[in-house]
Amino acid sequence: MPNILALMLAGGRVDELDVLTYFRPKSVLPFGALYRIIDFPMSNLMNSGMEKVGILSQYRPLRLIGHIANGQPWDMVGRNRFATILPPFKGREASDWYKGTADAVYQNLDFIKMNKPDLILILSGDHIYKMDYRTLINFHLEKKADVTIGFTPLPKEGASRFGQATIEGWSRRGGKVTRYAEKPKKQLLDWASLTIYLFNPQVLYEALEANAVKDSHEFGKDIIPALLESVKVFGFKHYGYWGYTRTLEEYWQTNMDLRGQKPRIDLASWQVMTNMADRNICDCPPAIVGPSASIEDSLFYSGCTIRGKVIGSVLFPGVVVEEGAVVKDSILFFDTVVKREAQVVRTITDILTRVGARARIGDDSRGALSVLGTRSSIPDEALIHQGVTVHPYVDENRFSKNEYHPGEVVK
Repeated sequence: MPNILALMLAGGRVDELDVLTYFRPKSVLPFGALYRIIDFPMSNLMNSGMEKVGILSQYRPLRLIGHIANGQPWDMVGRNRFATILPPFKGREASDWYKGTADAVYQNLDFIKMNKPDLILILSGDHIYKMDYRTLINFHLEKKADVTIGFTPLPKEGASRFGQATIEGWSRRGGKVTRYAEKPKKQLLDWASLTIYLFNPQVLYEALEANAVKDSHEFGKDIIPALLESVKVFGFKHYGYWGYTRTLEEYWQTNMDLRGQKPRIDLASWQVMTNMADRNICDCPPAIVGPSASIEDSLFYSGCTIRGKVIGSVLFPGVVVEEGAVVKDSILFFDTVVKREAQVVRTITDILTRVGARARIGDDSRGALSVLGTRSSIPDEALIHQGVTVHPYVDENRFSKNEYHPGEVVK
């Protein structure tokens, strides 16, 4: 296989995820009772035999740095193997802040050229999917492409949030990209960009140099449309599962796709690795399921203590559900405590959250999700309806009333 250098875009916050990304980039948002979102593209690289990755970090990088560590969880440690965090820096010419995805890569050209890659694979660090990148690389080489972009069939809803393309011909594998539009207001074309770009090095270098003098510095908006006019750009078609997770509802639904007799995400076959030392997961004791517990169609991991009822939910290590409590269709991050006889429905709780005894959060109406920020504490017997957001570090003393209605925010 050619010498591949992967660059992972992993430094964004994503405003739509609100309080869940106040203190972390989206790429390290907990997912699936054990993992972080970035574990999926990192594991794809590992399972594709790629062992050199630079991770472009910007927003609150501490959690990302701690999770990636030295790359050992993905077997990226060795003489010619590495997982390197690439934060913004201040130098003679470069700015001290990435001005866009293309500028982030441009500022690290020295790092790229030092590794003398035959091909450069640029990925988003915040999507849930399984792909053997070698199939894309083989397609790229076979077509003698200058750039190959990964695409998936355009989703029926929210088309305006994706880069869109027309791919020439009827081949199931892909073909030449004839048209590309970055996030048009409505559906114009047929294929959605996966934010997976494979470049011949010289093509990338020249494109970044040309873009550096402009005001906008994004691959989808600026680099790709310009290259369509001058080089061979091909589209590679991906038909498997792809979780976008950009909004709260998408993030919740992607977690829910782990449930059921035939889950859309089959973790057993995906071979996803994570850093078991992060939050000391490797030291968690076995899960405790008490005699009064009832668990249905849910995921939970070591360190959980369940004595109440859990239905269709995802529980991370350290979660406690006390006797008489009910957790339904919810995602509870590390060390959340749900006190006795409380009820939590269609809710996402960040780490170290406490739900007081006999409190009621959310409901079954399929309306907006309720979200509790990290280290927040809900008073006993509080009534919080669907679509309420509680900010991080809000304790019982900050609640001015006992009942909160949809759309309200507790700060």
